[in-house]
Amino acid sequence: MIGKNKELSHNTLVPYHDITSALSGKFESSTFFSSLNGNWKFHWVKKPSERPVDFYQEYYDDSQWGEIPVPSNWQMYNYGIPIYTDSKYPYSIKRKNIPSIDHEYNPVGSYRVEFTIPLEWNEREIFIHFDGVKSAFYIWMNGKKVGYSQGSMTPAEFNITNFLQKGNNLLAVEVYRWSDGSYLEDQDMWRFSGIYRDVYLYSTPKIHIRDFYIFSDFDEKYNNALLIIRAKVHNYTADQFLNYLIEFKLLDNKNNVIGSNPLKVKTFSLENNEEIIIEIETKVENPHKWSAENPYLYKVLIVLKNPNGEILEVEQCRFGFRKIEIKNSQIYINGASTIFKGVNRHEHDPDHGRAIPFSRMVQDIKILKQNNINAIRASHYPNHPKWYDLCDEFGIYVMDEANVESHGLHRKLPKSDPKWTKAVVDRMVRMVERDKNHPCIFMWSLGNEAGFGKNFKKMKEATIQIDSTRPIHYEGDPKLKVSDVFSSMYTTVDQLEKSGQLKRVRRFYVLKKISPKYYKDKPRILCEYEHAMGNSLGNFQEFMDIFERYDNCIGGFIWDFVDQGIRKFAEDGKEFWAYGGDYGDEPNDNNFCCNGIVLPDRSPNPSLFEVKKVYQSVKVYPVDLIKGLIEIHNKYNHINSDFLNITWELTANGDKIQEGEVPPIVLNPGEKKQLKISFEKPRLQANTEYFLLVKFSLLEDTLWAKKGYIVAWDQFKIPFKTPELPLIDITSILPLDFNKTADFFIIKGTNFRIVFNQKNGNLDSYEYNGIKLISSPLIPNFWRVPIDNDLNVLKNIPFYKENNVYRWKSATNKRKVRNIIVEQINSFYIQITVLFKIPYSKTHQEIIYNIYGTGEIIIENSFTPRKDIVRFGMQMSMAKEFNKITWFGRGPHETMFDRKTGAVIGIYSGFVEDLIHNYVRPQENGNRTDVRWVAFTNKEGFGFYISDIGGTKLNFSAWPYTLEDLEKAKHINELPIRDKITINIDYKQKGVGGERLGILDVHEKYKLKKNKELSYKFLLRPYLKEMGSFNSIVKYKFSLEDLSV
Repeated sequence: MIGKNKELSHNTLVPYHDITSALSGKFESSTFFSSLNGNWKFHWVKKPSERPVDFYQEYYDDSQWGEIPVPSNWQMYNYGIPIYTDSKYPYSIKRKNIPSIDHEYNPVGSYRVEFTIPLEWNEREIFIHFDGVKSAFYIWMNGKKVGYSQGSMTPAEFNITNFLQKGNNLLAVEVYRWSDGSYLEDQDMWRFSGIYRDVYLYSTPKIHIRDFYIFSDFDEKYNNALLIIRAKVHNYTADQFLNYLIEFKLLDNKNNVIGSNPLKVKTFSLENNEEIIIEIETKVENPHKWSAENPYLYKVLIVLKNPNGEILEVEQCRFGFRKIEIKNSQIYINGASTIFKGVNRHEHDPDHGRAIPFSRMVQDIKILKQNNINAIRASHYPNHPKWYDLCDEFGIYVMDEANVESHGLHRKLPKSDPKWTKAVVDRMVRMVERDKNHPCIFMWSLGNEAGFGKNFKKMKEATIQIDSTRPIHYEGDPKLKVSDVFSSMYTTVDQLEKSGQLKRVRRFYVLKKISPKYYKDKPRILCEYEHAMGNSLGNFQEFMDIFERYDNCIGGFIWDFVDQGIRKFAEDGKEFWAYGGDYGDEPNDNNFCCNGIVLPDRSPNPSLFEVKKVYQSVKVYPVDLIKGLIEIHNKYNHINSDFLNITWELTANGDKIQEGEVPPIVLNPGEKKQLKISFEKPRLQANTEYFLLVKFSLLEDTLWAKKGYIVAWDQFKIPFKTPELPLIDITSILPLDFNKTADFFIIKGTNFRIVFNQKNGNLDSYEYNGIKLISSPLIPNFWRVPIDNDLNVLKNIPFYKENNVYRWKSATNKRKVRNIIVEQINSFYIQITVLFKIPYSKTHQEIIYNIYGTGEIIIENSFTPRKDIVRFGMQMSMAKEFNKITWFGRGPHETMFDRKTGAVIGIYSGFVEDLIHNYVRPQENGNRTDVRWVAFTNKEGFGFYISDIGGTKLNFSAWPYTLEDLEKAKHINELPIRDKITINIDYKQKGVGGERLGILDVHEKYKLKKNKELSYKFLLRPYLKEMGSFNSIVKYKFSLEDLSV
């Protein structure tokens, strides 16, 4: 049984009493609407046998019960525990004798609430509407059973007219955490339960517009439209209704009537308990077209009148004119081939679970728009109805997905088993009926990771009977028998390109390749790609390059939008994000629920900045940068560029030296245009890089961002030929004093003292004016704290642990000094060469310390590993007061070897606490790439300055804790604040990957490969505030030949 006495599904509607209230579009404006949201009486037990079986009776005493807000998930109020699993069914859902629920642990929530019916609702039909209850529930009204429902992500509605009484009415609801419907709800998410979406009453006249469907078509040039409306009118009585009127009105977004008023009117009659369909078609000349770029919404009013012309009810719907077509293996929206720059989005709130506050929905949609995301996949179930309203209004394409996932048993159900047919078809139909009027929905999805069989064909057939204007998606369709698109998940760049070339391609976790004969006429879409778990989203730009190169590759949806962490507090009061296992939930999948480009509170993960840059729809190409010539490409499909302001900056080593604004230009959709940036050629300085930054910002406020918000940018290094640096005047260098003890080399110069350890080859100490700049030795480092993708490798390939991820962890401690060579080149130059024997090395590691009387040390570090290496760098620490960091490189946010497209090269500054990033599960973080120099200073402006000398550019990171602290911590509250700062000065780390959950690691070009020499060189020197700007420090170069004189 999937339901009893439930009303037939229909679009989201509430009758209004007049046109004025209908135009508001708010249910609360209708006198025929009453919300039941609020605090309800609540009782919870662990198993059905303990539930209060007669709680629904009016005489039942609930005075000892607690209260719970509706909507909510009861686990968020300490009734039972949330459970997180990816695909494993909770223990109570049995994998044998399917379907079978273990009722020894199947919590039941009993709800009671009283309400009264408004007097004006007399002689009307009255319905109760539940937007979402998980997983199954019974309902009683005034002690009488009304019905039953399961299928927890779409509404359940009951006609309660005959169950009501005058005065107070008692509503009782009994909710079961698990039911046989739970077999179809095995999505990768927290397993919550309860009445978690809105509950309300509405009333209708005895003759009522029960449902309506609005859609449109265009002429060949997409100029004029045909508007089609189908309304279902129902008679709830045994009486006959004659000569009733139904009027259709169309209004623009300012409530001006379009066409005649009414647009159409029809007279009809209804027999007793009959339902009829009334359909109209009308031409609309040159309407505004809806798209994600220009989401123009009209209003449709449907007015029901009696024979005397009196209004019985008014129905309202916002509507967008748009047409979706599949042509030439592409998806066209209003005649334009579209790339879907998307992300998967679970409904999740760190404080409310799946009971998403409307304010959080608004926050989410603004983040999407601000970061150039034009599409979401409602993974993996229909979302709250208000979410689709927002997508209509703000402009987001939606793949709406049925609540069908049997991941843990997808080889057994639903397949072609007839006992599951009714359930899966019902879930599909209820989604389509509810959401069919939303222009934002461009595609229906039959579900996710639920295997394949004849039941999916039946779901498609049922969908087409309702709506044939949208294509159908299903990733699990191996030979594309029902799916109108070729969809896959976690496809590599290489495999995606092969499908663009119509070659045989491999799907994720499927050994057999798919032939192009199955997909050559179908758009290629990635329903999940770039697994953004933790420090991830590597090589993202390369996917967009493929989408733009091959017409049939139409985009995809990142996995996923938000880290599904729950806000929790440790015993000491520190806040952290909880994940699987933190509530004692078994089974669990640990932090696999945290794959978001934003944190649970919607703070950005560094990957979000990469998404924004890669997804931008305006692009600049260099033509002749020295002359200031560039080309701008408007990649929007439906809007020109007149909403953007174009500005530019010219920088010299990160310092802004010129800026300006480009005179207004208008580029039509898809148009390219060359223009000249009118900068003056600067007086070229030695050791200086010149960059041109072009920015595109909003000219006016929008729904999602304020005027001046930057939506796109591009940056180019201008290839000016700059003069050579002068050689240092060696006569100005002061001499060094060298001493050797049993354990140390001690080198002194004016104001500084350097100590080398003879036993382990470390630079142990650097003091300047008696102040220690190094708190712990500068040592080689070959390892990073595993990121989630590293650990996912271990999850899928356990033996990989000893072979790669952890082998370099102990290399630093296991290194052995093979030789130390000290050469006093002259009075002001000492060279110390240290040779280390390193595990898994092909050669000795060689570190050369070139120490000068200026106090500067040039460090040359080279090494050839025998196995692929995770990181090649050095690590030291400084006292915590040196916590201000300034650098010239990519920023301001964290970047990685294969994730740095979204960062501008410039000068940035912040404190060490600002430069770390607290991923839900602590891991390697805070790295900055392409760094020319970095300085660590205290509040007096004194500290260390480190700069690239070898031309490879540096990577650096700094933490207020140690590497060991970072590895040990499982949650952010476990990270201590130490009295020193850990500093990493690296050549590089390997990339972060993300294509296939870590299984294929990272692209070859982003690895630190075995048998290849790794080498870099950097300068280390004290810095005092009176030295001036950091850029002014190095105004000469060293010539070792001259210094050896």
